[in-house]
Amino acid sequence: MTTININRATTTKVEQLQKIGRKTFFETFSASNTEENMAKYLDEGFSFEKLTSELNNENSEFYFAELDNEIIGYLKVNFGQSQTELKDEKALEIERIYVLKEFHGKKVGQLLYEKAMQIARQMHVDYVWLGVWEENQRAISFYKKNGFVEFDKHIFKLGNDEQTDIMMKLQLNKQS
Repeated sequence: MTTININRATTTKVEQLQKIGRKTFFETFSASNTEENMAKYLDEGFSFEKLTSELNNENSEFYFAELDNEIIGYLKVNFGQSQTELKDEKALEIERIYVLKEFHGKKVGQLLYEKAMQIARQMHVDYVWLGVWEENQRAISFYKKNGFVEFDKHIFKLGNDEQTDIMMKLQLNKQS
């Protein structure tokens, strides 16, 4: 495989973000959810307006994994008040790491994860946290392999279905 590049996504790339976001989310979760709930979430969660707003948010960053100028995965990280839950100034949230199914097992997710960790170290945060669906064993195993531990649970609404996410974190610096 040729080199995979990790590049920051900007507002000029909102359509590419929408395409990769919808496709990877569908590939990951459609088999375990109703068609109605998937359609509702894809329409709302990946609308042009919502993604443009997220790309313009100075406390969120998106990165694409690109191979031969094709986007094959992406990362979204949040800081401060843009975090979905904890809103801790000393933390970084990995909100999304998604990779096209055909590239699973090829270390693309690991490259995106390493980019998130690079950002966390540059920002000198105390810890990195995330939420992962309790039924997504592949992702849970990935994060555990990278040193994350479970610390709580929260509800994630997919369409009209309330699902449980396991909240996980990785301590980077000793708490003062």
